[in-house]
Amino acid sequence: MSQRSITLRRPQVASDELAWFRFGRIGQRVVITNDVGDWELLDEPEFEDLLGGRIDEEHPRHAVLQAKGFIRNDLDVAGLASRLRRKKRFLGQGPHLGIIITTLRCNQNCRYCHASRTEMDRVDTDMSLETAKKVVDHIMQTPSPYLNIEFQGGEPTVAFESLKFIVEYSREKNRYENKRLEHSLVTNMTTMTEEMAEWLVRNNVMVCTSLDGPAEVHNYNRTWQKGSNAYDSVIHWIEWFNNRYIELGRDPRLWHVDALMTTTRKTIDHWKEVIDLYVSLGIKNIHLRPLNPFGFAMSTWKRIGYSPEEYLEFYTNCLEYILELNRQGVEISEGTASVFLMKMLTPDDPNFVDIRSPVGSGTGQLAYMYDGSIHASDEARMIAAMGDDLFDLGHVDNTTFDEAVNHPTVKAIAVASILDSLPMCADCWNAPFCGVRPLHNYMLQKDLFAQRARTPKCAEHMGIARFLLSKLDGDEDGSVERIFRRWTISRPRDPEEGLDAAPPVRDPSSVESGGPTSGHSRLPVLE
Repeated sequence: MSQRSITLRRPQVASDELAWFRFGRIGQRVVITNDVGDWELLDEPEFEDLLGGRIDEEHPRHAVLQAKGFIRNDLDVAGLASRLRRKKRFLGQGPHLGIIITTLRCNQNCRYCHASRTEMDRVDTDMSLETAKKVVDHIMQTPSPYLNIEFQGGEPTVAFESLKFIVEYSREKNRYENKRLEHSLVTNMTTMTEEMAEWLVRNNVMVCTSLDGPAEVHNYNRTWQKGSNAYDSVIHWIEWFNNRYIELGRDPRLWHVDALMTTTRKTIDHWKEVIDLYVSLGIKNIHLRPLNPFGFAMSTWKRIGYSPEEYLEFYTNCLEYILELNRQGVEISEGTASVFLMKMLTPDDPNFVDIRSPVGSGTGQLAYMYDGSIHASDEARMIAAMGDDLFDLGHVDNTTFDEAVNHPTVKAIAVASILDSLPMCADCWNAPFCGVRPLHNYMLQKDLFAQRARTPKCAEHMGIARFLLSKLDGDEDGSVERIFRRWTISRPRDPEEGLDAAPPVRDPSSVESGGPTSGHSRLPVLE
């Protein structure tokens, strides 16, 4: 076999002319990014001009590269520092998401269930009202001015009294804490009643459900133990809630059921039908999610799993179709893309706990089990249910809020997810938009740090960022950017709108409560 000599030409670098940036390649273009999320795509000669210090005032790229802080001459360092401070302002705010597992009872056998679940007669896995009070007292010590209390399980509606108590007690307590307090429920809808639904609507508890696609897909992924049609129940209640909000005069853009879908191998063959279903129901956002390495998904992977490459093909097919629907006037966005686009196109970071640096486990969220145990995140309590307590932070009976958020495990997760200090991440062009998942790394490689470039999340995030920037780069008439910018708009709801007079808060010590999890993740919580 003959040997060939290869000579690599080293570009001239005028380091004194350059500000700090990262770079990489997307197709035939060079992408450059900086810490505040500014980016630009250059062709090869333009990139060489930048490196060589030849971007003078006469150069066609000078104005934009200087304005974005890629050229050292007249660099507005104070302005960049101010913008970075705004991007990272979540760092000093503390957990803004409190996940409460009110019960482990659940009536579904989802093929990918990420959490522990028990049979419907296991009332010993319900949260008592005494424990519920301690959980609320604990999470409301967060210094964050905004707090979303999210109910998960199992199926939270089968422990509805605990849910109601938490909503009522936290609102009573908030008269003194003065936070912007919201409540959200993640439910499979199969045990919903009209009485429950009316209470949720009247008390402004936002509802999120799982909708994995048309009946064939949804019922395959999310088997109902009774053998009933779970799909029909979900569709009924989505329509009921959305119609009820309209009857009460609520803005349907703000008040509606959110829906999540989890992708299995069966979903991949029905990607177009999934999106068409969401559109037909008037759902404005679809959050495409891959399988996570927790719970049942690990044991059923051979039947329902796929490679990162297969997921990215599925995702890009969906996103291309969603873009085409937007061009036709259909209003629908994709959740993960919206998180990236907020970082790419706006001065803010959406503070989505799963895609930020550092990750939100323990610093942006805490999860409380039905028994009062405290975990760094929803994923952490799933790992605990699998028999590994590495990410447990204590118990509401004997662990203060400060002790929980300053726990050595929280610090270790933060260190393992600060992109600026991680090999392969620190100099990656996608760092301003990305976020690593140490708990995923731990489950896949038994290492918080892992080999990030070989993880499914790295492949997913790089693929999404490449797709979005490629679309923006080829956007000659600005139509794609206009669509993408609509996806970044966040209009806050008024948590007091239409709120009924708060009922008296019960003393949990006087109520006996026996007191479920479907494998959901939370939607982005925007400030």
